Amino acid sequence: MRNKNGLLSASLAALALSLAACGGGSEVSPDTLRRGISANPDSVDPHKVSSQWENIVIGDMFIGLFTDGADATPVLGMAESYEISEDGRTWTFELKDANWSDGEPVTASDFEFAFRRILTPSTASQYASMLFLIENAEEFYGGDVEADQLGVHAVDDDTLVINLEYPAPYLPGILKHYVSFPVPEHAIEEFGDDWTDPENIVVNGPYRLEQFRTGDFLRSVVNPEWEGAEDLCFTEVIYFPYDDLDAVERYIQTGRLDINNAFDGQRADELRERFPGWVRTAPALITTYYSINMELDQFQDARVRNALAMALDRDFMVNEVLTAGYEPAYSLIPPGTANYTEDGAQVYWADMSQEDRMVEARRLLEEAGFGPNNPLAFEYTYRSTDDNPRVAPAVQASWLEIADWVRPEILQKETQVQYALLRQGDFQIGDGGWVADFNDPKNFLFLLQSNTGAMNYSRYSNAEYDALVEAADNERDLDVRAQMLEEAEQMMLDDMPVIPMWYQVTKNLVDPTLTGFVDNADDVHRSRYICREG
Repeated sequence: MRNKNGLLSASLAALALSLAACGGGSEVSPDTLRRGISANPDSVDPHKVSSQWENIVIGDMFIGLFTDGADATPVLGMAESYEISEDGRTWTFELKDANWSDGEPVTASDFEFAFRRILTPSTASQYASMLFLIENAEEFYGGDVEADQLGVHAVDDDTLVINLEYPAPYLPGILKHYVSFPVPEHAIEEFGDDWTDPENIVVNGPYRLEQFRTGDFLRSVVNPEWEGAEDLCFTEVIYFPYDDLDAVERYIQTGRLDINNAFDGQRADELRERFPGWVRTAPALITTYYSINMELDQFQDARVRNALAMALDRDFMVNEVLTAGYEPAYSLIPPGTANYTEDGAQVYWADMSQEDRMVEARRLLEEAGFGPNNPLAFEYTYRSTDDNPRVAPAVQASWLEIADWVRPEILQKETQVQYALLRQGDFQIGDGGWVADFNDPKNFLFLLQSNTGAMNYSRYSNAEYDALVEAADNERDLDVRAQMLEEAEQMMLDDMPVIPMWYQVTKNLVDPTLTGFVDNADDVHRSRYICREG
């Protein structure tokens, strides 16, 4: 075992080698892990992010009460132990002895501060509504109650109590998510919004941010205060925001990259032959769906939204354009989701042939008042990464086939820009995807609740849907709850504020000399579990 100071010195010594390799050389320190992450993080503040690529970085730096196991299942993190009350609404946690990277102890007050901070509107967290299951969280967010009424209380330095509005068997999945990570109150008080700058940042996880060159790379080094620092296989992790998949292949071929979180799915077989052992796929709780901006006049009518949804030839797209293993989606919630009914909900037109769907789509649009004298013109924006640019022309072709007076334009956006536009409501129809944060139907259905905020891209608002989801929250019988959630999803699908397109598989390129990378439906792979053979 290496001492902590030795680890940090080794990581700094390795930087020149690793960055030189990024610039063209193939010689790399074996102590450096190089990861491609698709896009540039907007932030490394756990309360100000919302994407999978940001999670790759942030999850290496912070640890919640629970954390991800090697296979992404929830395991104890900062919590030493916990107890649940008989009614399932009170969780009491005893914390481990642990320090922040600056040597200050991590206490229950840090968690209390973090929950209050993320639920304060001025923090502008996109994920705040995910915590509305906490007692008085929504009221606190809305300014209706004071902070001391929020259901998160530090009893003492080592004991934290979380009170819930309703029983939530999936709470460990939320508590391992970055929405529930602690943040250092003392550093935020000292540095304000600059607390995440490399020279200021304080973390409680295995790696600490050392450099952040926007659009170029981020570099994290071992946090010597982390309990398992001496057992880490890599002294530094470098993250590259690569969205050019052709370039990724060149970087792999020249020895510049160890892991990338995406590849050209249509070329999976070719990649397997070109890079033996690198291609890694697994069934995933990921749904690609298109959001329809319901604040726009042309999309007010559910007949219009259903017509556009049913016209899309998912079978062609999945079988001819997309990654092998993808499945056409006729619901938002993917197969394999826990605590749900066996068959789930689905769009009412799922069993129609594609030919019949086209006829019905035209009929619905004409019934809604569109035609040669009133054409339906709209813009479809899509992400620049993954298979999305390839499938966009097929999406446009499906809509054009309805009638010559249906006039879609397609426009590519950088992925982080696309999600920003979705959150702002600055789009007409927009491509996006959802990777489950925890394995439960609620993690998909909450996206369409009217109080969700920016993550409800379509701005869908249905009081009956909201009431049904909220009633299911308070149902202790999981079978009854599942039926209620199916009814809610069916109601939403009939309204069609979002167009489910396909269920994904995870897609990673991983150097076969690496160990500890476990394929899982969450597609979460923490650097602390990864080693290099030899």
